[in-house]
Amino acid sequence: MRRHRRAKIVATVGPASNSPEMLKALFLAGVDTFRLNFSHGTQADHAKVHAAVRALEKEVQRPIGILMDLQGPKIRVGTLRDKKIQVEAGETIRFVLNGTEGDKTSIPLPHPEIFAAVSPGHDLLIDDGRVRVRVTGLGDDWIEAKVIVSGAISNHKGVNLPGTILELSPLTAKDRSDLAFGLDLGVDWVALSFVQKPSDVLEARGLINGRAGIMSKIEKPAALERIDDIIQLSDAIMVARGDLGVEIPNEDVPGKQKELVRACRLAVKPVIVATQMLDSMVATPTPTRAEVSDVATAIYDGADAVMLSAESASGQYPREAVAMMDSIIKATEGHKMYRSIVEATQPGEEQTPPHAVATAAADLASAIHAKAIVAYTSSGTSASRVARKRPSLPILAITPNEDTSRRMCLLWGAHSVLSQDVQSYEEMVERATFFAVQEEFAEAGDLLVVVAGIPFAQTGTTNNLRVVTVPRGG
Repeated sequence: MRRHRRAKIVATVGPASNSPEMLKALFLAGVDTFRLNFSHGTQADHAKVHAAVRALEKEVQRPIGILMDLQGPKIRVGTLRDKKIQVEAGETIRFVLNGTEGDKTSIPLPHPEIFAAVSPGHDLLIDDGRVRVRVTGLGDDWIEAKVIVSGAISNHKGVNLPGTILELSPLTAKDRSDLAFGLDLGVDWVALSFVQKPSDVLEARGLINGRAGIMSKIEKPAALERIDDIIQLSDAIMVARGDLGVEIPNEDVPGKQKELVRACRLAVKPVIVATQMLDSMVATPTPTRAEVSDVATAIYDGADAVMLSAESASGQYPREAVAMMDSIIKATEGHKMYRSIVEATQPGEEQTPPHAVATAAADLASAIHAKAIVAYTSSGTSASRVARKRPSLPILAITPNEDTSRRMCLLWGAHSVLSQDVQSYEEMVERATFFAVQEEFAEAGDLLVVVAGIPFAQTGTTNNLRVVTVPRGG
């Protein structure tokens, strides 16, 4: 089963989509990777979805990716005496570390790491930025602040601190329990919330220990300041535009999206663009034109994947949302301006033999009108290097590793198939032509460009390029 598009679709699973029947419908509509959001549902709920996806994978005989998204720390105000207080611009309020049943002079904020890190001039955003206050004074267990943007503060609303780096692990006790559970299940990707600095990724890598790919969610301004290091330490990146748009001006988010996509392409790391892409389809069967344009922009930017959240998890039209996303991607990639825009944003080339070989493969395949680029890849790196170029023809990625085949469900343009390691040039050519015909990429007489590493099955050695013709009989 072949997708006739390059960018991939990630769909969040929830009450609207967690039945085996709906999961199959979403896969057939275009989902490549399913996201399990551990901010909601129980471990038992996620285990059932995981089992259903793996059963579906066997039924359709295609790899399907599973991404677990950890909740991360949640910073919230405590309980207020009257459940809600109204604050007005210009007035002074006070937060306290300890206390219950607070009012304007004693709003509970039970997070000692905030009191240790915040400074005068820093802003606190409450309820997704609906209320903004600025710190004017502080002590060991109190913070005084001036209200900048009026609004209501109610029980347990979230707090964001865009200008403050908190000495806080992105992995809570709940996250560590969920992580161990998800790794035992066999998820393919782990998304980390609340990443602020490179050491946050290293902490997670020590716990994951190669059992899944690490995806850093970029949602904090502090992460943007160390983004190159964070990208290098991660296996993939998610542009989490919802939380990011709370902490930086909304008008800056589109530019940051383009910067992040380009940086990930340069680093040969998959990048997902996420949040509110088709948000109106939570309640209506069609999106707005602005939403369609938003998805198309991510595709023109060269994103590896785009993601549905509430649209597929709790919306009324999950299958229609996936089908719409699929349709938008196909229309965008088929537009006459697509190639010129994607090529114009091509990152600079890395001066290494593996990158040079992958780039040459893409250029050569286009020049000779080959039907596909066949990449032999153990870890996915060879296929990723070819995908970085965003070639005009599909990438058939042949791998002996089931984990790799599933992780490539996030990789732009890659159609992965499982096969045992090859041992010789002859076997390499034979399998390349066999799978190209079997997966409906080529017919007898067609040309293929084959990329591999010699010696075979050795990770990271993209050093061999070959042009082959599909023989009669495949």
